[in-house]
Amino acid sequence: MSGKKENINDDLQVDNSIKRPVRADAKRNMDALLEAAKLVFVTTGIDAPVREIADKAGVGTGTLYRHFPKRSDLVAAVFRREIDACVDAALVLANEYNPFEALAKWMQRYADFIVTKRGLASGLHSGDPAYSDLPTYFDKKLRPALQALLDEANKAGEVRTDIESDDLLRAVANLCMSASDDRIDYARRMVALLVDGLRYKNP
Repeated sequence: MSGKKENINDDLQVDNSIKRPVRADAKRNMDALLEAAKLVFVTTGIDAPVREIADKAGVGTGTLYRHFPKRSDLVAAVFRREIDACVDAALVLANEYNPFEALAKWMQRYADFIVTKRGLASGLHSGDPAYSDLPTYFDKKLRPALQALLDEANKAGEVRTDIESDDLLRAVANLCMSASDDRIDYARRMVALLVDGLRYKNP
C-alpha cells in the first residue's frame, strides 16, 4: 500500500480511465457526512468544529478527513450535493404535478437550497480554488432544470412567456439571501407571491 494520502477521489475513481465501484459503507459514510455538514453549516457556519460534523454523521473524524482532507473540499461537496438535489427534484415534480404546480413547488425547493447556501456564503467568496468551478456547476445544472419547468408551464398556457430562468433564479436568491435568520418563512411567502405573479399575461 502506497503512502499517498487518501481523498474523496479514492472512493469515486482512480483516474479518468479506470473506475472503482464505491463500497456501500463508504457511500453511506459520505452521504451521512454531507447531510450532517449541511445541517451544521446552516446553523453554525462553515467554521463549525469538525468533531461536531463527524458526531452528527455518526462517524469518526478520521473518516471525515479521509473523504475530505480540507474543509473547503467538504463545503464544495455540500454545495454540489444540494445543486444535484434541486435538479433531481425538478424531474420528480414534473412527473407528479401539473406544470404550474411543479414550477411553484420547485421554486420553493430552490428557496430551501438558497437558505442552505447562506451558511456557505463566506467560504464560497473566500477565493479558495476549491470553489472556483462552483458558479459554472450552478449555471450548468440549475438553469436547464428551471428552464424545462418553465417551458412546460408555457406550453400549458399557465405562465407568461417573457420570463427568463436567470431572472427567476436571481429573484429568488435575492429574496432569500436578504431575509434575516428569523424571517425565512417570510422569504418563502415572498417566493410564493413571485411565482403566483407568473400567471399574469404578458403586457
